[in-house]
Amino acid sequence: MNMEQFAQDGQDIKIIEKLVTKVQDMLTPGEKIDYIAVQKKPAVTILPDSITISNKRIFMCEFTKLGLATDFEIFGWQDIKDIAFKEEIFGSKVTVIPFTGENLSIDYIPKVQARKLYQYIKAALENYKKAKLAAEKEKIVIAPTVAKEVIIERPENNTPVQPAVTAPAAPQPVVSAPVTPPAPTVSNIPPAPPVKEEEDDEITLKLKKLKTLFDKQLITQEEYESKKREVLSSL
Repeated sequence: MNMEQFAQDGQDIKIIEKLVTKVQDMLTPGEKIDYIAVQKKPAVTILPDSITISNKRIFMCEFTKLGLATDFEIFGWQDIKDIAFKEEIFGSKVTVIPFTGENLSIDYIPKVQARKLYQYIKAALENYKKAKLAAEKEKIVIAPTVAKEVIIERPENNTPVQPAVTAPAAPQPVVSAPVTPPAPTVSNIPPAPPVKEEEDDEITLKLKKLKTLFDKQLITQEEYESKKREVLSSL
């Protein structure tokens, strides 16, 4: 992998190499690193904190114990509520706001890198929300049918239940029904053409299916009305 592509905004190439080596081992199939922002304090920092962005997640990294250990806080885009940054005299403070838990911040991120981080994360969150909304609109969830369990009770003394034996029925005399002569037909009257039923469209079929499920008490009134509105909204 070309490390220089992640060091175009003043990042330390040596820190980039260490980060990429660690993050690569955690990437899932189809996941790739998009951007890396590295902390730059006024004083010399041998092992600065950093934020790595992939196309699926965000990795907040902190080197500890003189570089012998590394702490990662990893969030998928579905876990992040928002991103914020504040420009200060020496760099910017970038804050990740998750849906649950405390906000996580890394300060002294160079301003150029902080702005690009903001752009990357905002775009990723927006794309995730659009994909989630599109997926919810395309599917109609129908409550599954629960099979009823049949329980055979045994007597209290645990004796086996004997199947009932049904005596064969006595043979009944066969009575021949009188033969009715066929009714006279009128050959000069053509038969009426069959009535062709109009096929229901897809929307009508979905509504009928929902009504059938509701009549059978497989879905509640609230679920029926909700799914009915979703089907009608696609008109």
